[in-house]
Amino acid sequence: MPSYTAPTKDLQFVLHDVLKTSESSIPGYSDLDRDFTAAVLEEAGKITSEVLAPLNVVGDKEGCTLENGVVRVPTGFKEAFDQVREGGWTGLDMPEEFGGQNMPYVLGTAVGEMFSASNQAFTMYQGLTHGAASAILAHGTQEQKETYLPNMVSCEWTGTMNLTEPHCGTDLGMMRTKAEPQDDGSYKVSGQKIFISAGEHEMSDNIIHLVLAKIPGGPEGIKGVSLFIVPKFIVNDDGTVGARNGVSCGAIEEKMGIHGNSTCVMNYDEATGYLLGDMHKGMRAMFTMMNEARIGVGMQGLSAADAAYQNAVIYANDRLQGRAVTGAENPEGPADPLIVHPDIRRSLMDQKSFIEAARAFILWSSQLIDQAHRAEDADADGLISLMTPVVKGFLTDEGYDMTVKAQQIFGGHGYIEEHGMSQFTRDARIAMIYEGANGVQALDLVGRKLAQDGGKHVMAFFALVKDFCSENKDVEGMEDFVEPLKVASKHLQTAGMFFMQNGMKDPNAALSGSNDFMHMMGHVCLGLMWGRMAKASLEALANGTSDAAFHETKLATGRYYMARRLPATAMHLARIETGAETVMALAADQF
Repeated sequence: MPSYTAPTKDLQFVLHDVLKTSESSIPGYSDLDRDFTAAVLEEAGKITSEVLAPLNVVGDKEGCTLENGVVRVPTGFKEAFDQVREGGWTGLDMPEEFGGQNMPYVLGTAVGEMFSASNQAFTMYQGLTHGAASAILAHGTQEQKETYLPNMVSCEWTGTMNLTEPHCGTDLGMMRTKAEPQDDGSYKVSGQKIFISAGEHEMSDNIIHLVLAKIPGGPEGIKGVSLFIVPKFIVNDDGTVGARNGVSCGAIEEKMGIHGNSTCVMNYDEATGYLLGDMHKGMRAMFTMMNEARIGVGMQGLSAADAAYQNAVIYANDRLQGRAVTGAENPEGPADPLIVHPDIRRSLMDQKSFIEAARAFILWSSQLIDQAHRAEDADADGLISLMTPVVKGFLTDEGYDMTVKAQQIFGGHGYIEEHGMSQFTRDARIAMIYEGANGVQALDLVGRKLAQDGGKHVMAFFALVKDFCSENKDVEGMEDFVEPLKVASKHLQTAGMFFMQNGMKDPNAALSGSNDFMHMMGHVCLGLMWGRMAKASLEALANGTSDAAFHETKLATGRYYMARRLPATAMHLARIETGAETVMALAADQF
């Protein structure tokens, strides 16, 4: 069975040595001193490694079952969910007013990485609830907040998001679910939604569905979509759970992975719903949930990669195969361990260098969210808006690729179920698809985010990279990080100029290169993170750290990324500059 060890030491390094969290002026960050975050992360590490990780395989093998309209979760899930609730983990960064602990989002992200890595399917139950609660917090009336949030923050009640229908996924303007207004101000919601994660289960007393639907007579397309709170059970005036609403689970989807999460077909038959936010402005309210979810899904790419990598390292050290080309390194044994071979090292270094930079990237992004919300910083809000498709698209593409690399190290044993490596790959695959498929993320980045506010935010990012390089160009030891980052950033800016010069006259030229641009920008972001981590480690070594080995390893891993991974920006630029001609050359009937 695969194992999982919480990366608390590396999380502490990023939080305190790189991001210098407790020194930040962001409200609430002064409380995040090293001892406090260590205590939180250690406790989270225990429950994820000891309780959730052993259930990961159980969830994969047993899956969920539908019995007379009730979904049964895998063995041990309900008891573990109770433990998570009792520990207060579900409301870590939610307002105290509704029972949360009001910790910054960055700490919730650090804890969330461990939860997701140990058991992705399980963690989705509280993750979706958090997103639904955030949407109600941002757009609900005071009465709605008081009615739903206390129980959602504690996960006594869970939540979902209902967007997709059988005939429409990304193109939500085509949806058919209707919401008929009633005399009492409520609505009767009717329609069918598919792919609804945690749509029905037995672990909470109520499930609060957020459902996109159209009010008859409203504008056509996406402009006519509204968002509704549709509880599984109607909530009585005194806050207790009342009668069953007209919503039911019609089926559980049979999926490639995340078997422990109940992905449901949900049927709404004149179910009572309540408008959340403004009429016909449902996407504005839903995007509060979706943008949070996209950061969380990007984290899933990192988490799956880390869990798979940890097990690949163990196997590479234990499995004896062949001899090192430079001479036996295990002369007393019949063969040397796999880890002596250069190609195995290459694969492990690809994984390690991605994971550690992705961890820094996701925590930096979370810090931007805190800066935007807690400090009401519009520039930070614009920058994280720019980064969101990169976090979601790049980290899940790369994260999936890293699980494949980890599986490959096991050879044939990675393909059979005994070692459990296929689960990491199967579970990671969905992260590239849900919450907006990665092709859509790339289109959003190039088609909308680059030009947002007159290009202000992408220019701010370029300036961020330029300033870092200028400040550190003469710092001893930083040359291996500064020079490659400057080259990669130049590639990114050149690609941006190509879109500006060609996008208006030939939109396909920009959109044909959108995926490459997203990956190019992802590499530059990770390159910047490696630069920052390298600087922190060099400073620690100069100051006589007691853990020199950690920082020397960090520097060696970063140099690998800068030398072997970051040059991919040149390839992506070359592809972008070919334009759309070869991409669009075939007629539809020639495929």
